[in-house]
Amino acid sequence: MSPRFWIGVIAADHADHAIQSGICAFSHGKAASLGKLSEGDRIAYYSPKTGFRDGDTVQCFTALGTVIDATPFEHDWAGHRIWVCRASYADLPHTPIRPLLDQLKFIANPAKWGMAFRRGQFEITEADFTTIHTAMKATPK
Repeated sequence: MSPRFWIGVIAADHADHAIQSGICAFSHGKAASLGKLSEGDRIAYYSPKTGFRDGDTVQCFTALGTVIDATPFEHDWAGHRIWVCRASYADLPHTPIRPLLDQLKFIANPAKWGMAFRRGQFEITEADFTTIHTAMKATPK
């Protein structure tokens, strides 16, 4: 089966935890969000801020990974039990979204680009994922 491509909206410090732990989660750790995933699916995390409720503005893609085992399991994340699955991540730097606004097809209106990220998890095209991946590889570390 062909991989699907996903965006997850997550705080930058949570993206760092996901990378370090080799896991992925969406929609605040709801099990149902993981039911959409399959092994080999690709994920890109977008982070509006450094922290969940507070923090500095980031507005970057902060992680790019691959689901390596889509079997959900519980994980302690920031003092909460949430549902996650296994993922591996590329070693890529945080990459600002603003230079990509006119290139990403899932952003219907670049002037109101933040609306696309009101969802915690959504599927994107392979072309959009490739655009994000290419930009992250080109960003200096």
